[in-house]
Amino acid sequence: MPNPPQLRAAALTVTAVLLSSLMTGCSDDSKDEDLSAQKLSWKDCPAPSESEGGGDAPSPLPGGAQWSCATMKAPLDWAKPKGETIGIALIRAKASGDPARRVGSLVFNFGGPGGSGVTALPSFGEDYTKLRTRYDLVSFDPRGVGRSAGVKCENDEQLDEYFQQDATPDDAAEQKKLLESTRAFNAACEKNSGKSLPHLRTTDAARDMDLMRQVLGDDRLHYFGISYGTELGGVYAHLFPKKVGRAVFDAVVDPTQNPEQGSLAQAKGFQLALDNFAEDCTSKTADCPIGDSAQDVEDRIAKLLKDLDSKPIQGIFPRELTQTAATSGIAQALYSKDFWEYLVESLDQAYGGNGRDLMVLADSLNGRNNDGQYSNMAAANVSINCADEKPRYTAADVQAKLREFRAASPVFGDYLAWSMVTCTDWAVAGAADHADVSAPGAAPILVVGNTGDPATPYEGARKMAEELGRGVGVELTYKGQGHGAYDSGNKCVHSAVDGYLLEGKVPSTGTVCS
Repeated sequence: MPNPPQLRAAALTVTAVLLSSLMTGCSDDSKDEDLSAQKLSWKDCPAPSESEGGGDAPSPLPGGAQWSCATMKAPLDWAKPKGETIGIALIRAKASGDPARRVGSLVFNFGGPGGSGVTALPSFGEDYTKLRTRYDLVSFDPRGVGRSAGVKCENDEQLDEYFQQDATPDDAAEQKKLLESTRAFNAACEKNSGKSLPHLRTTDAARDMDLMRQVLGDDRLHYFGISYGTELGGVYAHLFPKKVGRAVFDAVVDPTQNPEQGSLAQAKGFQLALDNFAEDCTSKTADCPIGDSAQDVEDRIAKLLKDLDSKPIQGIFPRELTQTAATSGIAQALYSKDFWEYLVESLDQAYGGNGRDLMVLADSLNGRNNDGQYSNMAAANVSINCADEKPRYTAADVQAKLREFRAASPVFGDYLAWSMVTCTDWAVAGAADHADVSAPGAAPILVVGNTGDPATPYEGARKMAEELGRGVGVELTYKGQGHGAYDSGNKCVHSAVDGYLLEGKVPSTGTVCS
């Protein structure tokens, strides 16, 4: 889906450090090796690598269960399965319940693309305590991400400039600067990671998952995909329909949209979330400090962004809060209703000339930690999306669509329209206009859509269910806010998802939770 790296990767709030070198974990010793027969060496997990975002080693789960990590060998080029290999980093927490009732491994992908599953799964581990009674919880860094041959593009200093740039040009000079910046970023990816760029498509990651299934010893892949992870899961189901086990897709990508359509849908989705945020603030008993009415809230936000376009304010020294950084910060806060109160405080501060908290939100979205170091989330995000997406848009294409995008969202329209040039001049041709997820003969897949989801708008869930095919896609609706449904804690959603994954009970299609 064609949106800025800031929005594409924001399903995870991942902090970051220095980009990893291109071929970390590469080897060419597998020419005569049956990779499906490899034995994984599980060990205590190290602290996350710089490319995964850094930080501390994962803490034990409630009850003292430890996380363990391993590296799986996979072909760099799936067209040459006996050729050079890369290492795919895995993390696991073994099932806690009766071994006789263990279903198998439950593999998670938390989205992006570009997010590290090795760092994300421990962050959310407590949320899956019930699922762990019958499953080993497993996640991974997809190829190009983190420790799995992580892509490298620009360095930290360059990325600071990249994320501060004016991403909504108002004249020819600003447009030229944006296009030059995009070309420079893409050229850096080719220079530093050119060998891996042709092999980062979602189809490659799906084949890695089927190898993972075999190496983990499962007859079928039991899977929990979130955000982009739903697209990855759909592609897996298309390629390996008979190997699909119990699967759940949450925060569902619309697989029928081309990049332009995806960006426009996101403009509408983020605008809806902004409308809901503004209404929530002004409808409470206490005075809303950022506006007297929902429209007033949005008008003041629009004015702030317009003012920042010409005159940035203090951010996190020495950086200033630019229009683009502020837009990124607002978008990050709209991913979860839990962030709305913080967004109110951040906007209130910004109106007083202090942009620090909005910049904290933007940094979180972009994978930057407090030390000024970035994970490779943005590099992987662009590399995977550009490998997948066939269209290459020009500035003229964007200009022709600006009116439609602005009508969809006065705040996010320009921002998302100009994101369509992200893959212009990319070194590798894109695979297709959109993903193929048709999966006749696959086991039922529970598809969960959230009516207030900004990043993967609700309509995508129905499209995914339809494309998976009759008897495969089973749609469930959650009337809520934020990106995703299961992590909302809604009892109805949990009951439906847990009932399917733990007991194989398929909910009635069209079930609604609120």
